[in-house]
Amino acid sequence: MFPLRLVGSELCIRDRVERCAAGRALCPVGCVLAFTFPGQGSQKPAMGEEWIKHESWELVDEASDACGRDVAQLLLKADADELKQTRNSQLTTFVLSMVILDAVERTGVAPNFTAGHSLGEYSALCASGALSFEDAVRLVSERGEAMQVAADEQDGSMAAVLGLDDDLVVSACARVDGDVWVANYNAPGQVVIAGDPAALTDAGEKAKELGAKRSMALPVGGAFHTPFMAPARDRLRKALAEVEVRDPAIPVFANVDAISRDTAEEWPQLLASQLCSPVQWRQTLYAMQELGCATFVELGPGTVLTGMAKRTLKNVNTLSVATPEDVDTLLTAVTDLGSSSQGAKESGEYLYVTERLVVSPCAGIFAPDIFLYAMTLFVLFNVSLTQLTVYLSPLISVTVKQTPL
Repeated sequence: MFPLRLVGSELCIRDRVERCAAGRALCPVGCVLAFTFPGQGSQKPAMGEEWIKHESWELVDEASDACGRDVAQLLLKADADELKQTRNSQLTTFVLSMVILDAVERTGVAPNFTAGHSLGEYSALCASGALSFEDAVRLVSERGEAMQVAADEQDGSMAAVLGLDDDLVVSACARVDGDVWVANYNAPGQVVIAGDPAALTDAGEKAKELGAKRSMALPVGGAFHTPFMAPARDRLRKALAEVEVRDPAIPVFANVDAISRDTAEEWPQLLASQLCSPVQWRQTLYAMQELGCATFVELGPGTVLTGMAKRTLKNVNTLSVATPEDVDTLLTAVTDLGSSSQGAKESGEYLYVTERLVVSPCAGIFAPDIFLYAMTLFVLFNVSLTQLTVYLSPLISVTVKQTPL
């Protein structure tokens, strides 16, 4: 059976494990879909304005209650300097990503895989059901505070090195007399380094001597994903020990090694280690593509990850969802049956999901017509009998109750 769900955050944002488990049945026509979530640096002033009237905005109030801060004020009124502070940029980026995820979930679209860049890893774990929304808010708030304190105590910064191979960037850092390391492997020819400001400048010059096109300082307030964040890592470990991490309903790729996990056991250690380890984002994109993922949807402010996916991967579909209008665009794309895998274009922003959210005005237990669904797959998409068995087997065992409106 298909999962029939009421529109409302109680089901959309909290009942995620069951939703994600059913999500693999929502993409039956050869589509393998990934949701990706951005990290710190994607924020901008007034980025919440377009969401105020959307039903998913209620998560902002819930986030404020969970962390004891006025998240709405930060999303609507904070200027660029205020948002640049680590404690603010991380909290606002995470909460807005969850608002957007909630809005997308209301359409019935669900991923096969998920991953997040740095801070975005918490969004990915929340999307997979591994973390509850309230626990994730508290962890992100604690993470931001811990990293802010660590950055205040140890002066550091970050820079993007463009147009140079990874090993040469590592070599540039090694040639410097000072503390500087690779912090992010973002895309081919795009590596972020971090460390002591003076050493960072020297490493940028060494990189240009080795052939880099440019070394560009980033507007961040610390040397993140380096040993400078060790105090924040230790503080975060204590916070992680106090929350429940569940088995993800869909695989989540870890930043530290670009390997997916579908069990809870390793995630507390992975999240803590991430603060002092480079983000293996390019390797994560490759790993998802190797598993058949051909469609990458970025959920959150900005389009940074979408650009990285386009730069890194060939023959993939990409889409960024940052506004309510983008959700409409996504829904239009996924319901465009003309772009199914039988005649899919090799490029362009198309998704191939075929289900849509069902809302019933009455109470009871609903059982969709499996025969009708099977005939739809067979006639419209030329699905074989073997494929039909694969698609229908998980649906037959699920019963979802609908409550009165």
